[in-house]
Amino acid sequence: MDAELKQTLEAMQQTLAALAARVASLEAALAEEAPRASQATMAAAPELATPSTAGAGTPHRRADDEIAPEILLAISAAVAAFLGERAHVRQIRLISSQAWGQQGRVNVQASHTLYR
Repeated sequence: MDAELKQTLEAMQQTLAALAARVASLEAALAEEAPRASQATMAAAPELATPSTAGAGTPHRRADDEIAPEILLAISAAVAAFLGERAHVRQIRLISSQAWGQQGRVNVQASHTLYR
């Protein structure tokens, strides 16, 4: 039984070493790919990277409203993982929380039973 346990332990250590090497190679590839993907994302959608110019009917976006390139990449990766294929993200907008609050109040009020 001792020899069998030793063989199992050695096999697990080899598997763990192989996994560690694979993770290291994936991290290195990701480190090389992230700057290129970030630049490609910004080139494909420059309106997401820079504040829009204020028009007659459009509010001016502040600098703190910008979405970081890392977040854009994370959103793109999440969409691709969800759909199972690569998708083109056309627009990402920040929406105010007032709409969520208003809809919550509508749901609460609609759930009340009105008596006559």
